[in-house]
Amino acid sequence: MIPKQTIDEIVEASLIEEVVGDFVSLKKRGANMLGLCPFHNEKTPSFTVSPAKGIYKCFGCGKAGNSVNFIMEHEHYSYPEALKYLAHKYNIEIEEEEQTDEQKEAANERESLYIVSNYAAEYFKKQLHESEEGRAIGLSYFLERGFREDIIQKFQLGYNPDEWTALTDAAEKEGYSLKYLERSGLTIVKEDKKFDRFKGRVMFPIHNLSGRVLGFGGRTLKSGDAKTAKYVNSPESDIYSKSKVLYGIYFAKKAIIEKNNCFLVEGYTDVISLHQAGVENVVASSGTSLTEGQIRLIKRFTPNITILYDGDAAGLKASFRGIDMILKEGMNVRVVLFPDGEDPDSYAKNHTTEEVTAYITEQAQDFIRFKTDILIKDVGNDPIKRAELIKEIVESIAVIPDQIKRSVYTQECSTLLQIPEQALINETNKILRKNFSKNTQQEAPPIEETYQDLIPEEKEEVSDIAHWESEIIRQLISYGDKDMEVEVITENDEQVKQHVPAALYITNLITQDGLSFENPHFQEIFNAYVEGLNQERIPGHQDFINHHDPELSAIAISVIAEQHQLSPNWENHKIYTVTEEQQLTRAVIDTVHAFKLSKVKKLIEENQHQLKTDTSEDRHLQLLQEQMQLLKVKQQLAGKLGRIILK
Repeated sequence: MIPKQTIDEIVEASLIEEVVGDFVSLKKRGANMLGLCPFHNEKTPSFTVSPAKGIYKCFGCGKAGNSVNFIMEHEHYSYPEALKYLAHKYNIEIEEEEQTDEQKEAANERESLYIVSNYAAEYFKKQLHESEEGRAIGLSYFLERGFREDIIQKFQLGYNPDEWTALTDAAEKEGYSLKYLERSGLTIVKEDKKFDRFKGRVMFPIHNLSGRVLGFGGRTLKSGDAKTAKYVNSPESDIYSKSKVLYGIYFAKKAIIEKNNCFLVEGYTDVISLHQAGVENVVASSGTSLTEGQIRLIKRFTPNITILYDGDAAGLKASFRGIDMILKEGMNVRVVLFPDGEDPDSYAKNHTTEEVTAYITEQAQDFIRFKTDILIKDVGNDPIKRAELIKEIVESIAVIPDQIKRSVYTQECSTLLQIPEQALINETNKILRKNFSKNTQQEAPPIEETYQDLIPEEKEEVSDIAHWESEIIRQLISYGDKDMEVEVITENDEQVKQHVPAALYITNLITQDGLSFENPHFQEIFNAYVEGLNQERIPGHQDFINHHDPELSAIAISVIAEQHQLSPNWENHKIYTVTEEQQLTRAVIDTVHAFKLSKVKKLIEENQHQLKTDTSEDRHLQLLQEQMQLLKVKQQLAGKLGRIILK
């Protein structure tokens, strides 16, 4: 268990903009920061981070929380795991107990896969550097490839011994379950036999955004064996989904944000060599075809992708599908072709950082020029092939969601291929209409379903009491420690104006009437203010944002999260607005009176019901007197709120 003092230190050190910024590209927007939500697919940013309040809130999907909540939600961590992650990020020491075999076994399924994958990464690294076989075969291979020691350490490169069960035996000896070794893909179990998947291979750990090991790529160093695959990757598991993972993203994300561009390559060694050359904003699709999930992962950090292709790469035409997918996501794509016989790995080894950067910058071309250059070689003077080429390029332009970008690319295509721009526009519109028709064409629902859809759903309305309870809590959390000017009666029966904290005024007025909250979470927050004031301390919003109860934390975040902010240009143009805080006294008094009025109205309704059902004459008279008193109170409260009671 982590001591409370350490938890407080971690929470205090964890700046929300830094924690979220490791996973999402954020842009300044007034006092807040804005980015694309990592929890749902969106094209218009609605994910807001408030550094001043220490919270994030997505106004699209509703996800909200503080730094700890974000790590828990994004990485699927438990509360202690999220705290440990943040402690590591901010170099805060946590005293941990060594896990027993039983504790390792008892860990949940997903976490067990992370644990066993991390063990394997450490095992492979140890074998590479400390075993005779690892140094002679694995380390010598990496050094021959030109990788520096610091780069080998950075990417946690390793080696699995050329024995059938080296890793499996070592892991089981340490208390790791064969079940999770198999589920992670590290061990293959067939009938009564078990053996290492990556026997005799140099190892490339694959990390997620927070640096945890998800899976591995293993390269054999044996040549001439046609039956042995050169590269073997971990199979899909609960933590490793190939279509959503990019090799090197953990090491590249910061540089991608800084450079506002992501270089996309094919293999592990391409990424490592470019990093060594000083080009760090690079990731690899690890030999798999580019997927929507991988593109969206990059999009969270930058809208710009530059694809680096081998100069002699076969199947460049097959890459067009990947380019179209990038364009469809509304991103900007450029392409770089390396000289014949070169790839990013070899070019980075044979050139300086300046030469690599200069070549990529100078050779980068937009997708139209690239696609035209590749396809034009097959066209020659054949008009039919030329028409097919034009149509293929127009199909790429048509997937771009932004109309202005489509227009710019259409103009460039017109110039490159010497064809009237209007002809290209007409063809693009034809494809757009066809795609729209295809996407919107649906089977008509049965008649009874159509009729049913016309019947409006019964929606549960928020009661007056629920609304005003929420408002009371909102004002307590937002302005509890702010002073408001109120009239008080002194011991000498004199009326004087005094400044008192809003929390003191609200709690006094509610407790003196013996009122309580129907919502138990609201009551708990209210009680915390009463208790705090009794100890001469007013709770702040951070007390609830960082509360151990996620329900209370969620209430606090939803209360203080603001979707819209006034532009500073208003004040620049001498347009001033009155905020709630500026007229806090009036706002608080009105809210407390409205809360009391909602309670009185409910009592009147309940009393009215009893008058209809209670037959006892004495009880009936008592209820009538209570009803008259309640109506009088209702009239008084309504008068204070400036309302007219008609019934």
